[in-house]
Amino acid sequence: MRRVLVTGATGYIGGRLVPRLIERGDAVRVLVRDRGRVVGRPWEGMVDLAVGDVLRPQTLPDALEGIDTAYYLIHAMTSEGDFAERDRRGAEHFGLAAKQAGVNHIIYLGGLQPGDDAMASPHLASRAETGRVLAGHVPTTELRAGPIIGSGSASFEMVRYLTERLPAMVAPRWINNLVQPIAVRDIMAYLLAAAEHEPVGVVDVGGEQLAFKAMMHGYAEVRGLRRLIVPVPVLAPKLAARWVGFVTPIPNRLAVPLVEGVVRPLIVKDQRARELFPEVEPIGYRRSVELALGKIHLGEIETRWSGSLGERAVLSLQDSGGIIREVRRVPAACSADALYRAFTSLGGERGYLTFNWAWRLRGVLDKLAGGPGLRRGRRHPNELLPGEAMDFWRVEEVVPGERLTLRAEMKLPGEAWLRWEAREEGDGPFLEQTAAFRPRGLPGLLYWWSLYPVHLVMFTRMARAIAQRGRELDQRHA
Repeated sequence: MRRVLVTGATGYIGGRLVPRLIERGDAVRVLVRDRGRVVGRPWEGMVDLAVGDVLRPQTLPDALEGIDTAYYLIHAMTSEGDFAERDRRGAEHFGLAAKQAGVNHIIYLGGLQPGDDAMASPHLASRAETGRVLAGHVPTTELRAGPIIGSGSASFEMVRYLTERLPAMVAPRWINNLVQPIAVRDIMAYLLAAAEHEPVGVVDVGGEQLAFKAMMHGYAEVRGLRRLIVPVPVLAPKLAARWVGFVTPIPNRLAVPLVEGVVRPLIVKDQRARELFPEVEPIGYRRSVELALGKIHLGEIETRWSGSLGERAVLSLQDSGGIIREVRRVPAACSADALYRAFTSLGGERGYLTFNWAWRLRGVLDKLAGGPGLRRGRRHPNELLPGEAMDFWRVEEVVPGERLTLRAEMKLPGEAWLRWEAREEGDGPFLEQTAAFRPRGLPGLLYWWSLYPVHLVMFTRMARAIAQRGRELDQRHA
């Protein structure tokens, strides 16, 4: 039985690879920075768990002990600061620890490089350097891939949202450059096949050659959409990336490397992949789009690009599956029951604890627009039942002692929800508040972002006020 370590196991690729390795019969160990990120995953009880970080070399020897093959699926391209230096140090620490532990084979997923290495973007150059550093310590197979197309992948989400939301667009002329996207299922096949072979060095992998413009047109054809895309001579990559960050779920720090990845042609340079792994026959781009959309329609998205662990923060903004989510986690020095009672008593005459004047103004505007406004109030000051009205909300879900979900019935260019959860983990009890919005086309997107600065203040203060209200309720019952 092969003993395998997977780094980046909670990321987009790693989260899909782990169950496939288990299914194949490998003994799998995963390296994660946060033990809690594994909780609830279908394979949680089927792996050996190692807690560590490639930037903390003292945590690596135990994780690598007894390992035959290690998958390195880590990169810092979305990190703040000098991502290239972080990648270099992480690869150096891991490679050295793997060598000392007697690891036979490292399998690394990198990115296709332009024909002239000097023309590579900083992010692509860093990916190549990571491979060289790893190979300097342990025999390595480095799979260099183009844009990965699959449900929840960053490249697919970029193509999807640009095409869905913009019926016409001007784009930089380099969208006519050739790239070779590859289906996520084919990436899985290559990663699995690589472990069955001896280390083979650098191998380019990809699907069919087509321009990024053709990728958008291909998506439009699958969806039955008509889209006009007009290339223009000048549009700087960073400016284009900011536009991508505005229109799509992709944050600017990730949009930049994605856009820079198509500024120059990125194609497979030789046939080594076909010669070394003849059992893998990549599917076409259109088929990969159809499969990704099918998974999204069925709600069977295994992993998302946003699933990897970033720096822990009170506020995170997520956009996936067509829904924008603004999630706040607020520590609460009170019981979960008190938190639950605090958020299930919102609305009606009590109001929303902060900015009640703004909530009343929103109610007046909604009423003028033909919506219910705040006139419906609530049936009971402390109790809520699924399906009943509360101000301009409808109670969608109530889980006693745990969770409340409200669906907006106000006039909006989209659909909106508010959810509160009383939760408790290793760090103690906390409130998780989620504001979710599914925009209806470009007007909905403009509506969300125009109000985002207001929501940033209002919802933050409301979450803190709920936590404070929970503490007060606990004190009353002490």
